[in-house]
Amino acid sequence: MKFTGFTQKDFEVFTIDGLDQRMEKLIEQVRPKLESLGEHFSTELSSWTGDEMFSHVAKHARRSVNPPDDTWVAFASSKRGYKMLPHFQIGLWETHVFIWFAMIYEAPAKVSFGKAAEKNLNQILHDIPENFVWSSDHTKPGAVSQKELGKKGLKEMAKRLQTVKKAEMLCGVHFSKEEAESMNPEEFLDKAEQSLKTLLPLYQLAQKSSN
Repeated sequence: MKFTGFTQKDFEVFTIDGLDQRMEKLIEQVRPKLESLGEHFSTELSSWTGDEMFSHVAKHARRSVNPPDDTWVAFASSKRGYKMLPHFQIGLWETHVFIWFAMIYEAPAKVSFGKAAEKNLNQILHDIPENFVWSSDHTKPGAVSQKELGKKGLKEMAKRLQTVKKAEMLCGVHFSKEEAESMNPEEFLDKAEQSLKTLLPLYQLAQKSSN
């Protein structure tokens, strides 16, 4: 299926009350779009990273009461899952679309990645544009721009990744829902491609640090 772009209706899914009601609309309205992004970018990411990349659309299967506040497709070098590995994500909250490189708390290699990031701060600050954003918690919608974070903040985040069990490190871009709605499918795919390519050095650093 061809990606058809994000619309107001996609973001409105997150205003629906009740787990079953929201999940029903999520599956009908948003999931096909994530699946098509998964098909499109798993091929691209495989050629860019040199790893065979598989797409994983969030199923939210463990939820029994609270409806999900965000949803996504993740890309990783394993068919079985992505949380244990450095990975990429494209997804949305009610307020915005996110595109991430992510090293989340389940990943065993996060300590070695944290050390590598701390050692390569200047290179990261050179490779990643100032307007890209960083987060230390994938379950929250907020993020801090690299310009605001600066070298000191990035160093603290890298150190925390090495020592705090629940610490995470995510870097990427946010597009407000208005921005995302205004893009036609081709524009969004282009922006997503540029963003993922910009994040490749972080993936490569993760690859090197875990060897």
